[in-house]
Amino acid sequence: MDEELKKEIRKMSLQNAFEHGGKTQDKIILGKILGTKPEYRNKVKEISKDISEIVSTINQLSSEEQEKEIRECFPEILQPKEKIEEREGLPELKDAVQGKVVTRFPPEPNGYPHIGHAKAAIINSEYAKMYGGKFILRMDDTNPEAERMEYHAAIKVGLEWLGIKFDKVKNTSDDMEIFYEKCRELINSGKAYVCTCKREDISRNRRERKSCKCSMNDIDKNNQNWGKMNSKYKAGEAIVRFRGDMKADNAVMRDPVLFRIIDEKHYTLGEKFRIWPSYDMAVAIEDSIDGVTHAFRSKEFELRKELIDEILDALNMRKPHQGFFSRLEFKGMPISKRIIKPLIEEGKVSWYDDPRLPTLEALRRRGIKPEAIRKFIMSLGLTKANTLAPFDSLEAFNRKFVDAESIRLFMVSDAKKLLVKNLSISYVEIPNHPVNDMGKRKIEIDENFYVSGEDGNNFKEGDLIRLLGVGNIMIKKIGSEFEGELVDVQNAKDIPKIQWVPQKTAHGIKMIIPKALFIGDEFNEESLEELDVYTEPHYLQLKEGEEIQFVRFGYCRKDSQNQAIFTHK
Repeated sequence: MDEELKKEIRKMSLQNAFEHGGKTQDKIILGKILGTKPEYRNKVKEISKDISEIVSTINQLSSEEQEKEIRECFPEILQPKEKIEEREGLPELKDAVQGKVVTRFPPEPNGYPHIGHAKAAIINSEYAKMYGGKFILRMDDTNPEAERMEYHAAIKVGLEWLGIKFDKVKNTSDDMEIFYEKCRELINSGKAYVCTCKREDISRNRRERKSCKCSMNDIDKNNQNWGKMNSKYKAGEAIVRFRGDMKADNAVMRDPVLFRIIDEKHYTLGEKFRIWPSYDMAVAIEDSIDGVTHAFRSKEFELRKELIDEILDALNMRKPHQGFFSRLEFKGMPISKRIIKPLIEEGKVSWYDDPRLPTLEALRRRGIKPEAIRKFIMSLGLTKANTLAPFDSLEAFNRKFVDAESIRLFMVSDAKKLLVKNLSISYVEIPNHPVNDMGKRKIEIDENFYVSGEDGNNFKEGDLIRLLGVGNIMIKKIGSEFEGELVDVQNAKDIPKIQWVPQKTAHGIKMIIPKALFIGDEFNEESLEELDVYTEPHYLQLKEGEEIQFVRFGYCRKDSQNQAIFTHK
């Protein structure tokens, strides 16, 4: 056993003992290890001995000694546990009028939508519903260098999967003529100017809080230069800057960029425009003309609130109320395109639907329900504290939705052969769900079964086991193949109940088990496990995308006829 696993076992043992009067048990720790590290399911025999030894040493310590070791080696055990609690609704909005609230979701089509996009879309959508108002989808498509129709389409597909409805759908680029009109208005009022300084000079002046010579140009000169931006100047040679305050402590206000030249084809408008508004200019104008009353975005935009208000004040335009919330990421699952794209290019991640990723396509493929995502996000509320959530907090919500609808099937990994003598039945009928009425399935059997290696490796001659739905079996012979016989045992207790698959109709599939993509800052080379397993032929009758609970293994989603993806326990 590697030292890292031993350390994890000791940590779990100390924690369980400390929380339960100073004592713990082998089987409890074994269950916890197999629950968090399913890769050890086939090595139960190997790790059980080490678990027993570690548990024994922990149980011999006094409570004081246990607490001392925890404080010195595992202080995180004593920290308050993260809790994701369900809440009812969102906090009330400031100055909101029933029926008059307008919110929006303005994603930039420069990548595939992820859990962070889901949070922004759901919060804005829920507020519109809460006040009987309107909700706008506005594609923020004013940077042709980075945006593509592929991403535009993926965002729409992701939002549809989440079940989000919009009252209006538009593109920011629909209003390019309005942006130009507002730019000329700012120039003519002296609130904007065209800057032809070199990029490094602009950056240095902003750091040193000094105005540049271009800021001294008169209105006529700025109008002339604005006209030249559409033909004479090349990209990077001229920009339009807002006349803010070069002495401001908020660096955003030090004469920020309002327009820049981009000589790239726009994915819908082609080469119609080459001067494009910055995010700040576009969002300020759009929110005002779209009638947005409450504009929510993630908190990295909070310093830009002052600028957006200043732009609208300079144009005598209506200002929306601006609110902010924390970004949402999962531990070990980065949402940054800068991190994910190289992983795809290097072949470490298959595509944006790889089940290790936090993209909406990946979450759907993994078996996470959109209803669970909504509940999870609503439970977080509008906190501005950074939300780096453990993935199992989303799993807890998802489990409530998949449990009632998931058919139960048998599946075995590391398959071992079991011959059962004196079996007089040729089929069994098994309920598809232990509680809900989802019908039964008929499984044809003969004396030849597959059982899981995790179970078979623990068989001893004379052991009693119960093949679920078949009956009690006494193990008569141990070897590379096992033999047993059906026995009638009355009132037998504590007989291990195990799943099985008939050899003659077993269907082989690949089981994909996604794990944390990163451990700390390091890519986890073991983040995707693949198991060759057998399941019942009934698997072939299920539709692609159906959720299954493989008995004693966990919830999984049918990815294809020959592959399933592990969702969670």
